[in-house]
Amino acid sequence: MTTISSLSGSHLRTYQMIFQHPVSHNLSWREVHALFRHIAEVTDEHNGNMKVTRNGQILVLHEPRTKDVAETDELMAMRHFLERSEIAPAAVPDAEASWLVVIDHQEARIYRSAEPGAVPQQIRPHVPAEYFRHAHNSKDFSRGKEKPDPNTFFEPVAGVLNGAGHILIFGTGTGTSSEMDQFTDWLKQHRPELAKRIIGTLVIDEHHLTEAQLLAKAREFYSNHRTSHA
Repeated sequence: MTTISSLSGSHLRTYQMIFQHPVSHNLSWREVHALFRHIAEVTDEHNGNMKVTRNGQILVLHEPRTKDVAETDELMAMRHFLERSEIAPAAVPDAEASWLVVIDHQEARIYRSAEPGAVPQQIRPHVPAEYFRHAHNSKDFSRGKEKPDPNTFFEPVAGVLNGAGHILIFGTGTGTSSEMDQFTDWLKQHRPELAKRIIGTLVIDEHHLTEAQLLAKAREFYSNHRTSHA
């Protein structure tokens, strides 16, 4: 089965357009069809749909009314399919793997690998119901932006990271609004042995990056880190 890293020419351009931001509105259905035939098993169904099967993952695409893929939902489905169906890399011991943590006040996503197709473990903070009864009177309170209790959020994240080797952390915001900074400070105080494994932190614009782009950015960081320490 063809891997994404081996793409070239028109297939590579089509792949890049699928992940382009802002969303491309000039993505040719013919080129998409050609890309999926190159990297996967494609079945053209009687109703005009295209069924794509790759590494156990299935995607059904509806033929557009025009020559281009116009629906954003359809394009996003392609992105997620390509991410999910990429061949998983050979297992690497946790202590040797390149870990990535993407954290904000709503959740932490922990990747045991920065390789394409890596699936994160998600941890969300526990917010007691009593919090809302008291906090809504505060001028600083905004539902959906409440700060989690470190003891109910950072502790389970640290628990997952216990077996990690190198740790890279991505977050949004700066200072007191940065859950990444709060987490690293908490680790230094409560889990100093884990804090020593952090090789870097990076502020990102998470909402404008796909999961594939996040992982690519992490791989680039790790590559530069290894080169500078060679």
